[in-house]
Amino acid sequence: MFTPQTVAFLRALKRNNRREWFQAHKDQYDAVVREPMIALIERLAGEFAAFAPDLVATPQVSMYRIYRDTRFSADKTPYKTNVSAVFPHRALSKHGGAGLYLEVAAQHVWIGGGMYMPEPSHLHLVREHIAANLRRFRSLVGSPAFRREFGQIEGTQLQRVPLGFPKDHPAAEWLKYKQFLAIREEPAAFASSPGYYKAVVSAFKTLAPLIAFLNAPLVAVETRATDPSKWISPDW
Repeated sequence: MFTPQTVAFLRALKRNNRREWFQAHKDQYDAVVREPMIALIERLAGEFAAFAPDLVATPQVSMYRIYRDTRFSADKTPYKTNVSAVFPHRALSKHGGAGLYLEVAAQHVWIGGGMYMPEPSHLHLVREHIAANLRRFRSLVGSPAFRREFGQIEGTQLQRVPLGFPKDHPAAEWLKYKQFLAIREEPAAFASSPGYYKAVVSAFKTLAPLIAFLNAPLVAVETRATDPSKWISPDW
């Protein structure tokens, strides 16, 4: 659904990141960037029914705006030089849990997802979940399919095991993580290759069980808060 013109536009935008230039090329942006991403999201919605039914895939929720928020940034360029989408859990806020993610930029393609900036209370719940279900977690991040697609979990880490957990806990190496990210990176031209969509679906299928695992304790808490009669156990 993306074409070489998609990446060409993003590279041109990177060189001409000005409102005057963008407004003059707005129709081109819609045709080769925005509309193909909308079509991709809508096509993925059908795929998610089979392997990730709890994740949202709609243009309104999933697609990020091209406009940058420059209020607190030293970089005042008005536009992002990528097109991206996130697929969050329907019971959580857009950035309140783990989700799938894809991005096409001027220089790269990213396919993957995870938990990017969890609130401290959410991070503690996820750590407790990992500590209590370590065998399951290891099976997810250590499976041959996961290693083939993503290599290993990435993300910033603490120097020490966080408070509340023994220093010699069997899950100590994982409890230090502040983020849980799995990203496959390809050259920008990959977005317009015949294998791009198949690669996205394959990577998302591989990652979806880990996304569900990370979201489980958060969904359980959210469910109890909104309707105590619908208690859901986060245990696997």
